[in-house]
Order: sequence, then structure tokens, then C-alpha cells
Amino acid sequence: MTKHHTSREFSSRELEKYSSAFTLSDMEIFIFPELLYALVYANIMSPEIWKWRDDQWFSGIDKMGPLKKMHRVKQYIMDHYDFNLDLETWGLTDKQTEISRFSEFIDMETLSRSNALFGYEGDKYYFDLDIRKHFGLDKFDTEIIPYWKTETVEAMNAFRFKPEHSNGAGECVSLACLYVAALFIVAKVPLEDIFMMGTPLHSQNFILVDEGVITNNRRVVTKSMWYNGTELSALARRALEHEQVTIVAHCSGYIHSVYPEATIDKASYRRFREKLSKYLETLVDLEIFLNFLRDYSRYQKLFQLAFLCQGTSRFIKLERAYGYEHGSKNRLGDKTGRKLLCEMDEEEMNLAVYPGRLILNFDDDIFRMRPYQEFVGLLLEKYPLLKENHEFITDLKKFVHLIPRIPSENKTFSLLRHFAISPLQPREEIIAILHSMRNSNPSADLAFYAGRFMDSCDWKPFFKAVFERNPVSIAYFKDKSPEEIYAELKSWPAESIYEGMRISLPDEVVNYKRGDGLEKAITLMNVLKSRQQDDLHLHAAGALAKVKGPGFTYEFNTGKNLEINL
Repeated sequence: MTKHHTSREFSSRELEKYSSAFTLSDMEIFIFPELLYALVYANIMSPEIWKWRDDQWFSGIDKMGPLKKMHRVKQYIMDHYDFNLDLETWGLTDKQTEISRFSEFIDMETLSRSNALFGYEGDKYYFDLDIRKHFGLDKFDTEIIPYWKTETVEAMNAFRFKPEHSNGAGECVSLACLYVAALFIVAKVPLEDIFMMGTPLHSQNFILVDEGVITNNRRVVTKSMWYNGTELSALARRALEHEQVTIVAHCSGYIHSVYPEATIDKASYRRFREKLSKYLETLVDLEIFLNFLRDYSRYQKLFQLAFLCQGTSRFIKLERAYGYEHGSKNRLGDKTGRKLLCEMDEEEMNLAVYPGRLILNFDDDIFRMRPYQEFVGLLLEKYPLLKENHEFITDLKKFVHLIPRIPSENKTFSLLRHFAISPLQPREEIIAILHSMRNSNPSADLAFYAGRFMDSCDWKPFFKAVFERNPVSIAYFKDKSPEEIYAELKSWPAESIYEGMRISLPDEVVNYKRGDGLEKAITLMNVLKSRQQDDLHLHAAGALAKVKGPGFTYEFNTGKNLEINL
């Protein structure tokens, strides 16, 4: 089908996996975990993130410490990318179609326990509302589910071409993959120190820098931030607090909660587990305890603060004290806490103890820094009434010592052939190394498909993905004749979002209203095939791409220099 790559034979399972490298839906990544790191490698091979090194924002970054480098990358991502998760961008599919696709890979019961769109709802704390209403699916039949596709860095950047976007954008897995590639290329963090964590509803990274750092959507969360009790930290904590980690992916391989085989390096996984466990446990003092009560605000009504004011003991309801943090730079529990007390209105203070509330005093000896087990024991000794409040104790323990639900090591480990790439190597050398590993490392091979390097990939998986999983382009043109579709495609800028011989999918062409002539021809072909149009042919050679059918030929100019006869 192309002069650049010899056609290979795919089993039905391989064809499903390799076609999934183009569409990269959350479901596909769950079924084929090799795809997660394939996209990381695709982003590393792309020229896009390498351009960041020339941005003035990163001037002098090599002289910064590891944590400061990470914050530099974080701020760049905050400034240039938005979080996007909607139903319109990549369109809809239905449960039966997806179940049929993957029935030979996974059973429905396992799927319903592990995937948010097939019955999984996580902890009820996470879903006060029906999950379909939460995602805006309540207006559709219950069988309808979205294609949430993980975007390449090119597709993320191209969001700025959409009318409602001024920045790039992507969903949580896209941002996680972007972070890994950016930390590697720009902050020069070795891939060996980065672990990706996928849950049924979210994707985060854990970086072995300093005491550990978690990337959560666009932000980074240090250990001290994890315990500060703010709303942003609570959002970052949710996935690990309430969900099973389905996949941990690493440059050495992956481990999956469902599959009995793992390819990750066992020593690396153990290092990850140990470092993450330390990150998720803290000593407790007054600041940590008050941070807990800031996060779990429903418990504030149990307490009152006692403090000296002009030589007299005063008391204030704890929830009122927290209320003063809004609009103030001072916070309860830290070194500015006493300044916050001075900002409080005297009318809020009581000379008498509030009945029925436990008294907290900043100077109490139990708030000296100590292990959480010791702290909990002293807390219950001081406040015996809390012994009856099992939910309070459970939540406090979870706040200060979270035990994550990550895949068990009770797996059959089959290690992949080891290879390493370094951020000190030029991009071209890294691409050459990845290319040399294609026959022995599935993620390396799939990376060329995820990155759309069609001069070195087989077209069969590409066209399977095109004709089966690009509903947006079909819906967009549903009321237009072939002549009108052709005219509109021709009117859009003749520029691809991918450089060289890399190719957009039809839904990318339609979402961003641009494309090389070959990409536009493939888009037209997809729409016409969806209408059961017979005897269609796609030809590309030199500077021309053609879609032919009974009595018509539509021609597009192309600069991709790819040869196709379909």
C-alpha cells in the first residue's frame, strides 16, 4: 500500500492494538497498556516539545535545581495548555461496539469493575451525582459512551485553531504524557525516575525528585502541598484516595491490575512503591492536623480554638476561624497562624467555652511533631469522645497515611529487552534508538504508529482506525453532498498539524479545519464510506491525492510524498 514500508501480517489482536495506537481512547489504553508509553515516546520523537528549549522562559534552566526545573515546566504548561474533556471533540460510540471489539481481551465483569463508562463509579464520595450526568451523557441513550481520545502533542497544540480555544488543550492522559516528555526533554529528568499511574477516571505521574512529586492534570504537587488541605490538593488526592490504580507504566514496561503478566522492571517497581509510600505518609503536628480539618471541613464543627488575647482566654468556633483565611495571606496552623488570630473580629470571640465542642490549643504538647500512630493515640487519650467517631479517625488516618491501591507484585514478570535514552542525546539519535528497538519492544514500535510516522508504518491499522473510529468528521458533513464536502475541505488551510510524512486522522482535520491534501482526501473517503458508497478508491502519488468513485474523481494537492493505492 506504500512504497515506504513493506506490508506486514497482523493477527486480529495485533490489528486491534496497532489501530488503537492512532485513536488512543481511554478504553484502548486500558486494554493495551503498552500504548501509554508509546504516546510518551511519540511525543519525545516529535519536534514540538524540543522547541520549548529555545523559549526564553527556559533560559538558564540547566542551572536550576530539579524541583525548580519541574516548576518551570509546570508554569509553561499552565500558561499554554487548558484541560479539555467534552463529548464533542472526539465524538461518541456505544457500549456494544466497544464490548464486541474487546471481548477476546477482557470479560464484561472485569470491565465493569475497572472502567468508568461500564459501571465503575469509584468511591461514592467521588460521585454524588449519577456518573452519566456528571459527564453530560444523561441526554443520550444509556448505551452511548464518548470516545475520550488521548491527544498527541500536535493535536494538543492544534486546539488553538478551534474558535473557543486560545491555548493548546488536552484531557488528563494527554497532559500526563505531555508532562513525561516535557520533563525528559526540557527539565532533563531521566525516564527511569518517572512513573505513570492510570486509574479508571484519571491519570497522574509520580516523579522520583526530592521527596516525590505528583503531576495532576496541569499542576505539580510536592509532598508538602499534598498535605496542605487546600481545594487544589484535595482534587489531586482524589484519584489515589478513592480509586484503584489500574496501570503503572514506566520506560522499562508496565504492570496492570487486571492482567497476570507484567513487563515493568521489578526493582524499578519496588523503588516506585517504596518512594510513593513515603510520599503518602507524614509526621503530624498542629499544622498537619489543622490542614486535615481544612480539607475535611465537616469535622470543624466538633472543635473550637482557645487562645490568649490581652491576657484573657478567648474561644472561637473553628469553622469561623477558617473563614478568616479567605482574603488573608495568613493560615491556621503554620507560622502565620497567630497573625490570623489577630485579624479576627472581637465579636467572633467568646470569653466562655462553647459547650459541646472540643478545645484546641496551639501550645498543647500533643501537637509536637510525631509519627501519626503516636499522634492518634494521644488525640484519643485527650479527646475520648472522638473514640466514638470512627469516620473521623478513619479519615484522619487516610489523610496522614494513605495506602494506595496499586497493582500487586504477584504477577508473572516477563522483562522486555532493556534500552535507554537520555535527554543529553539529540532528538535524531533518540529516534534512531527507538527505531532500532521496534522488533523487541512493543511500546517503541507502537510509538511510530501513535506518532503517525507513516513512512515507516503499515497502513492497515491506520485505515482501520480511520474508517471505524472517526465519527466527528462523519457527523460534521452529514447534511452535505460530496461536492459540498469537497469544496469545504478545499477551502480550509492546506497545512497539516503534523510535520513531514506524518498524517492527521479525519476527526483532527475537521476539529482544526486544516490539513494537507492527502489528509483531506482521507477525510472525504471516510465520510463517503460511512454512507455505504461502493467502489471507492484512494490514490496518492507525488503531489496529488485522489478519491475516485463511480462517475467522480476529487483531487487534492499534497506535500506528504506518500504513495497509497487503496
